[in-house]
Amino acid sequence: MAIGVWISLVGYFALMIAIGIYAMRKSTSTSEDYMLGGRALSPQVAALSAGASDMSGWLLLGLPGAMFVSGLGSAWIGIGLLVGAFFNWTLVAPRLREQTVHYGNAITIPEFLANRFPTRAMSLRTVSAVVIVIFFAVYTASGLVAGGKLFESAFSGIINVGGLSDYAMGIIITLGVVLIYTVVGGFLAVSMTDFVQGCIMMLALVIMPAVVLFGEGGGGYSQASQTLNDVDPTLLSWTAGLTFVGWLSAVTWGLGYFGQPHIIVRFMAIRTLKDVPVARNIGMGWMLISLIGAVSLGIFGRAYAIRNGMDVQDPETIFIILADLLFHPLITGFLYAALLAAIMSTISSQLLVSSSSLTEDFYRLFLRKEAKDKETVAIGRICVVLVGLVAAVIASDENSQVLGLVSNAWAGFGSAFGPLIILSLMWPRTNGAGAIAGMVVGAVTVMIWITLGWNGEFMGGPGVYEIIPGFIASFIAIMVVSNMTADAGEYQHITR
Repeated sequence: MAIGVWISLVGYFALMIAIGIYAMRKSTSTSEDYMLGGRALSPQVAALSAGASDMSGWLLLGLPGAMFVSGLGSAWIGIGLLVGAFFNWTLVAPRLREQTVHYGNAITIPEFLANRFPTRAMSLRTVSAVVIVIFFAVYTASGLVAGGKLFESAFSGIINVGGLSDYAMGIIITLGVVLIYTVVGGFLAVSMTDFVQGCIMMLALVIMPAVVLFGEGGGGYSQASQTLNDVDPTLLSWTAGLTFVGWLSAVTWGLGYFGQPHIIVRFMAIRTLKDVPVARNIGMGWMLISLIGAVSLGIFGRAYAIRNGMDVQDPETIFIILADLLFHPLITGFLYAALLAAIMSTISSQLLVSSSSLTEDFYRLFLRKEAKDKETVAIGRICVVLVGLVAAVIASDENSQVLGLVSNAWAGFGSAFGPLIILSLMWPRTNGAGAIAGMVVGAVTVMIWITLGWNGEFMGGPGVYEIIPGFIASFIAIMVVSNMTADAGEYQHITR
């Protein structure tokens, strides 16, 4: 591996750690500082932090891989996500920013739900924290799998320590750097590194498809299109071979946005309510450019591979293969850093949200109610490490697929929290009993659906993405139980 690649990567790692040290000096003195950045994120940082923590390694590995295999039909996932993100910024962001302050200055989602529904506070904090930790362990593992794949593909045989495989070393290095800046700098470090990482990711997704199309061996758009048509005309079709169930399963990825704790916590941390529209516009622009880049990379990467006789055994590594093949080592290192940025931005956000729930909704609630800020910050740092280690164990299976792990966790969060967040912010009759019912029904429905394999095949036909039954079941459970029960004193003012 050329020295230029290592120079770029070491520089990237050093920058992330430096940001963590800066954040430690600026904003880790209290629990609110460490877990929510003191609610002082600028709209630019909030927007790119939400986007970068959302997209993860699937943006540069999973989505291009799906496009490589299936063609434009897989792009409906991106369209669904784009629509879902817009409504999340429009409907949830301003209300959540205001109401988390109004209801006891909550700094975690479980704490907000407990304050919003005080008669079921203990149960809500416990159940929601359990759901967060379980699904985030799986979600974080997907990021570590992406890190493992990067090192396995790009640095094969170069890093040889203690007989560990390249994949295992990739997991260790990825997790190690993330733990350093997350443990040291907390939420502010995570958000600031997200901002830098988001810029790197977007730039990479502009550069890579352009070079693939118009660089040497690319042939331009017309030749790439002709190559794909000659191999399989359906690759450039939005609908060919796509059933209604398949289309619905793709676009309903957007429903998951309403219930992703690591994304909506950015809404809680944004500086002022007036900053939300600005952040929304920045975030949506970033997301549109990035998704177009990822889709173009996958579909035109397939054309490039065909034209140049490349054997791509794992489609999810097309970004890595092309980065190594087409660019100067310094640029290749930058592109690897972009992939690591996508991976690390999500892992760090998920680790911190999991840590916040373990600290505020378990430790402080059951073990040390009188714990001071210094103690809770220390416990939060320990919990970051523990959740990271559990995720590493889950990711140790080298056959894991990034998109599969992401889709499972995304559906779990979207179903458990999505309907509840929407209704708790916008429907005054929502009560504590309904909230618990919705969380449990949504999470359990998703787990049963996955266990029975109905996301792969359902009633003799194509599988149905588990977020569809999970989201619907949770929504119905909240409304039915809330209407059938009466928790005194919970029908408080809801901001519209």
